[in-house]
Amino acid sequence: LMAKLNLIVKQRVAYKVTTRRNDNDAVADNLLNQNFNPVATNQVWAGDITYLKTGEGWMYLAIVMDLYSRRIVGWAISKRMTTGLICQAMIMAYNLRQPPRGLVFHSDRGSQYTSKRYRRLLKSYGVRSSMGDVGACWDNAVVERFFGSLKHDWIFKIAQPTREHMRNDVAAYMRYYNLVRLHSANGDQSPINYEKSLKKVSGLS
Repeated sequence: LMAKLNLIVKQRVAYKVTTRRNDNDAVADNLLNQNFNPVATNQVWAGDITYLKTGEGWMYLAIVMDLYSRRIVGWAISKRMTTGLICQAMIMAYNLRQPPRGLVFHSDRGSQYTSKRYRRLLKSYGVRSSMGDVGACWDNAVVERFFGSLKHDWIFKIAQPTREHMRNDVAAYMRYYNLVRLHSANGDQSPINYEKSLKKVSGLS
């Protein structure tokens, strides 16, 4: 138990910046303005990058969340924090959901999200970009809460000796989070069960 507690303390003290602004890249307006409750799926997605420490060094996790159901629809993890990382997460989300054009994707103003490569990807999907202010974590509060739950309820509970161990543990949490973990915003249902219940009510399934 003490080993676990020591691990938690060390993990909480460690800090690594994940938001770096490139002044040469474009910044989108804040279309969300902290309205985290769209009225249907595939209207507003949100994403961010967080850092995860292992015995072999840092890893970076990028996610895409549907704010309606709080479901993680895309994610990618790597030992490097690159534009390619967030592109992988968005490609996964798009392939899973096939959303209509006009969907809003909200993020911070980090250099990965403002990069030309990422903006081209969003444009090809017909996705509109929305960005909060640098350092204003409350502008993406739902995603920040997800990262907090991932770390303190799951990742910090056991040692993470290798990057491969971390990758597998994150994958396990994604399954747990989407399929099992209950959310008060979803009427105490998991994200996937909440979406299924809505389809039944609407007669779509």
